[in-house]
Amino acid sequence: MSTINAYAATAAGAPLEPFSFEAGELGTEEVEIKVTHCGLCHSDLSMLGNDWGMTAYPFVPGHEAVGIVTALGSGAKGLEIGQRVGIGWSAYSCLSCHACLSGRHNLCAKNQGTIVGRHGGFADKLRAQWTWVRPLPEGLDMATTGPLLCGGITVFAPFFEYAIPPTARVGILGIGGLGHMALQFANKWGCEVHAFTTSESKEAEARKLGAHHVHNTKNPDALKKIAGSLDLIISTINVPLDLHGLLSTLAPTGRLHVLGAVLEPLPLPALDLIFGQKSISGSPTGSPTVIDAMLNFSARHSVAPITETFPLSQVNDALEHLRSGKARYRIVLVND
Repeated sequence: MSTINAYAATAAGAPLEPFSFEAGELGTEEVEIKVTHCGLCHSDLSMLGNDWGMTAYPFVPGHEAVGIVTALGSGAKGLEIGQRVGIGWSAYSCLSCHACLSGRHNLCAKNQGTIVGRHGGFADKLRAQWTWVRPLPEGLDMATTGPLLCGGITVFAPFFEYAIPPTARVGILGIGGLGHMALQFANKWGCEVHAFTTSESKEAEARKLGAHHVHNTKNPDALKKIAGSLDLIISTINVPLDLHGLLSTLAPTGRLHVLGAVLEPLPLPALDLIFGQKSISGSPTGSPTVIDAMLNFSARHSVAPITETFPLSQVNDALEHLRSGKARYRIVLVND
C-alpha cells in the first residue's frame, strides 16, 4: 500500500486543495515515481473545468511529471530503481491491439490519459504503466524537462511521423506554450522556419527561438507574400483558423497540421485542398518510441522550453497565472 499526497479539485473550476489517497498495491506493469517537478499545461485547465466532458472528481491535474523511480511492478521492463524518468499525457495502453503492436501506442483505443480517470502528477508520487515511463537522457535538466513530455512531443511528432526533410519550409502558427518549442524543433531539424503571430512585440523573440522569417497575420498582405511556398504549417492555436488563407501559403502537396484544440468545427474548403493536392491533419502527443526520439533530440540539440517556476504548494497561484495568459511560456511546479 502507498499513500499519495496530492492537490485536487472537488468540482469543475474549484481551487485545488490538499488531498491524500491510498494507491493500493503496485500493479504488475506499474512503476511508481517520486515526483520532483511537474509542468502545468493548458490541458490541465481544460480538464479542471471539465471543458471536454471527461473529468472525474476529485481531480488531480498534472501530466508533465519528472522524477525518480522508487518502485517497480514485477512485469515492469527496462527501468531501474533510482532512474530519472518522465511521464507525459499517456499512462497506459493495452500493448496487444494493432496500434500498439505497430508501435503506435498513443493511438490505442484503450489508451488512458495520466489525468483522465486517474490521479495526475500534482502529487508527491505518481504511477503509470512502464511503457509510458520514459528514461531521461543525461543532457536534460529535470527542472525544465516536464513541458517536453506533453507540449514538446506534440509539436515534435509531425516532423518525425511525416519524415519532414531538413530542406522543408515550415510555418509555425502561434508563439506560445507549444509554438515556442515548435520553432526550436523546426530550426534544429534544419528547416527554413516561418513564424506567424499577431503581436509585433514577439518578433524578436521568435527569431531568437529559431524563426528565419516572421509574419504578422494582422497584415492582410502577409500571407499573400508567401503564397505557395510552405511545405508544412503547424497550428498551435486554439481559436478558429483562416483555412483559406493558410492553405494558400502551402506549396503543392503541402500539409496543414492542427495541434491546437479548436472546439468549433473547421470549415473545410474542398477546392483549396484539391488544387495543389494539399492536406489537413492532426495528431495526439506521440508513442513511447517517438517520445524517446524527442528527448534525445532535445538533449543533443539543446532544445528546452522557456519556463517559470512555482512551488507545488502555490499551485492555485500558478493556475491563475496560466489562466490569465501571463505564462511565458510554460509553468513548472517544484515539489516542496
